[in-house]
Amino acid sequence: MISTWSFPTRILHGEGAVELVGAEARSLGGRRALIVTDPGVRAAGLLTRIEASLDAAGIAYEVFDGVSSNPLEAEALSGAAAFRDAGADMILGVGGGSPLDVSKLVRLLAAHRPPLEQYDDARGGAEKITEPMPPLVTIPTTAGTGSEVGRSAVVTIQATNKKTVIFSPRLLADVAILDPELTLGMPPHITAATGMDALTHCFEAYCAKGHHPMADAIALAGLELAGRHLERAFRDGNDVEARSAMLEASMMGAVAFQKGLGACHSMAHPLSTEFGIHHGLANALCLPSVIEFNRVVAQARIARAARALGVRESDVETLAFECAGAVRKLRQTLGLPGGLAEVGVPEEALPRLAELAFEDPCHANNPRACTVDDFLSLYKSAY
Repeated sequence: MISTWSFPTRILHGEGAVELVGAEARSLGGRRALIVTDPGVRAAGLLTRIEASLDAAGIAYEVFDGVSSNPLEAEALSGAAAFRDAGADMILGVGGGSPLDVSKLVRLLAAHRPPLEQYDDARGGAEKITEPMPPLVTIPTTAGTGSEVGRSAVVTIQATNKKTVIFSPRLLADVAILDPELTLGMPPHITAATGMDALTHCFEAYCAKGHHPMADAIALAGLELAGRHLERAFRDGNDVEARSAMLEASMMGAVAFQKGLGACHSMAHPLSTEFGIHHGLANALCLPSVIEFNRVVAQARIARAARALGVRESDVETLAFECAGAVRKLRQTLGLPGGLAEVGVPEEALPRLAELAFEDPCHANNPRACTVDDFLSLYKSAY
């Protein structure tokens, strides 16, 4: 059964939903699409059903697969050139968070001038995103970033070598197609890392500063889904129910973090740019330390998050205390490394990482203010 939601992106969810991509593209007025993806998605044959649906709908297409696991500005510029060269009038983003983010940037650059640095959200760049852009359909093949329904893209800017958030409601996809069949057989380590990314989005959005009851409710529900289904998806790559639930959790995390994120993401971003660590894994390595750091100011919320993750304690103080340990236990169950040393981060790099984390804007919404020294302590705790 395929469900259709609007939140505000039109979302098609269910087994076989990918068969509808051609009809959706045609309804958006598309005649020639650029498919933005990465080499792994293409090699895995995940484009086959998409291409067949486009063929059946009479939609011509070209494929751009020059996207890496941590997107670079140069890749977005190359994708924009491919869009122009193909004479395309719409974009299909297919893959994990990286291709989906690059698909948004290709869309942006189809109607706006480079460089991307001028659209940095931390520098008021959203005000420069004004021109009408071509239609965008997003199709996730992992359950982690939720980028298919997000209004932002994260890219490493060449001039600064920093992960930069480009944000605007105008970047929201017109249609997102969530088909769990495209995630079946995903390798366990990818399932684990991307699943922890989804969990972290929900966790940080719920604990972020500010009043946003809708985002809070969605974040908690996403946490519950991840708590019940992530280990199942990890243990059985063909568990359709678990895969479907994790796609939902991923999507919900991205909807919820319009409220904001926190210190964990500020720590994770430089780990990716400096050492190439997968973003979801970076979040998994840092989240328990951030939970402990925030507990003194956000005890009630962390306790409620712990309950959503399945911690079975009765009083708020104990629930909050047990939360970081529950995340560490889940991380271990998923076979992920237990600290930064295990992924090759040298201890002498921690002071520089702390400075970069402090410069990252995500921690502005963290429930507890962070200094450079705080970040250094957090990295040492995660080491």
